[in-house]
Amino acid sequence: MVSWKNLDTLDAYKELLKKEDSVKLSEVLSGESGAKRVADYCVPMAAGLCYNYAAKKVNDAVLEKLAALAKEAQLTEKFRELYNGAVINTGEKRLVLHQLTRGQLGDDVIADGVNKRDFFTGEQKKIAEFAKKVHSGEITNEKGEKFTTVVQIGIGGSDLGPRAIYLALENWAAAHNTLKMQARFISNVDPDDAVGVLRGVDVAHALFIVVSKSGTTLETLTNESFVKDALEKAGLDVSKHMLAVTSETSPMAKNSGYLAAFFMDDYIGGRYSTSSAVGGAVLSLAFGPDIFARFLDGMAAEDKLAKEEDPLKNPAMLDALIGVYERNILGYPLTALLPYSQALSRFPAHLQQADMESNGKSVNRFGEPMNYKTGPVLFGEPGTNGQHSFYQLLHQGTDVIPLQFIGFKESQNEKDVEVKGSTSQTKLNANLAAQIVAFACGKEDENPNKWFDGERPSSVIVGEQLAPESCGALLSHYENKIMFQGFLWNVNSFDQEGVQLGKVLANRVLAHDTDGALKSFSELLGV
Repeated sequence: MVSWKNLDTLDAYKELLKKEDSVKLSEVLSGESGAKRVADYCVPMAAGLCYNYAAKKVNDAVLEKLAALAKEAQLTEKFRELYNGAVINTGEKRLVLHQLTRGQLGDDVIADGVNKRDFFTGEQKKIAEFAKKVHSGEITNEKGEKFTTVVQIGIGGSDLGPRAIYLALENWAAAHNTLKMQARFISNVDPDDAVGVLRGVDVAHALFIVVSKSGTTLETLTNESFVKDALEKAGLDVSKHMLAVTSETSPMAKNSGYLAAFFMDDYIGGRYSTSSAVGGAVLSLAFGPDIFARFLDGMAAEDKLAKEEDPLKNPAMLDALIGVYERNILGYPLTALLPYSQALSRFPAHLQQADMESNGKSVNRFGEPMNYKTGPVLFGEPGTNGQHSFYQLLHQGTDVIPLQFIGFKESQNEKDVEVKGSTSQTKLNANLAAQIVAFACGKEDENPNKWFDGERPSSVIVGEQLAPESCGALLSHYENKIMFQGFLWNVNSFDQEGVQLGKVLANRVLAHDTDGALKSFSELLGV
């Protein structure tokens, strides 16, 4: 029987609060014992990745208590409930089924009279068939010419995840001759966004994907109108250039204004939708459906590891437990995500939404206030750019900010240059290794400005190369980490009521139904 309890009621959490097992990183990472720790504190992930937590402020005693916490919090049982179709989203009384888009982890899930795994794979097949027809020239523009660009119109989860993964694999696909179409993205209702994208797109040879589950998202429909206007001014048949990704009940479904429609459902939140039709359509058109399938395979393999009961064999669960330890026991308020891969330039932005929209809650699953901290603020940029930007605060600022590094042994391209005895990729990874040790061990100096306290904890996920499977495994790892942390904090990680209030007030402004400060700020901004 699964029991949903607040973190501060669990005995294992109370044991951790005693802080009896302090760890000094400069000591545990020194000498031969430090080298052994780096080798031992590593958990294999899918697709050749590994999660290394040697530079985290944990030892075997802490890990034992974290394992007890995982067991008492029933993390494995709660995950099983989720993938077998329980109503995990208590706020909206919905199932949570994004794992079903990439594999079957447990029982058949029947909802609304439909086998949901069959529904998702059916949509993936429709997308694959459509993409192949576009690539072969069977589906063309009205002049019989092939489409060369695909533009996704969406916001939030309809933009950040697909955009992050497209950028993650664009160079890899080009190097492997699988880049079928360029992809571009329009998200912001700011007209400068749409104008900027359209300026660089040949609309006569472009397909536009409008993504909105409800078919009523204000920003997305505004940008759709912007694009339709551009198509009409170019003398083009709008219906030959527009696709829809929406729910079967939305006004966009079965609409003659779209060349094709692919469906999602209410059981997948936007920030978890990259593996659904939301990401599947644009990524299959950009790279080919076979590459998208490989991406899903990486996600499925990592999802299977998340079923492991032992945290030391379950990288997402261990990452989640250490994150809660840092947030609630050590009191660290932020986390930095620092990929040493330019291809992952938008990955921190996607995970910022996924994490902060999921676990940025102050009431539990039952709407009751909690007496402990929940999700941290998450931010990040690729290295080495960040080293010349905000790392100053990370190294010597007054707050200790845990770090999550990501690195790959090989670049995505064969092209590289050797300067002063080493390649660019070698220099990149030398910087990453140096930063891990510098943050952990610090440096003493007579000059206070050059003194580094150290004791700044980090983890690193390492892989051979960022490719479709490893990219999928990486995304799954973080999705599952967020889920496990939500279980530990006893929050509903699958609604986002904090997004709604601003929308309601914005509609009042547009309807000129305002008074007081809202009216004054509207006038200040020329509304």
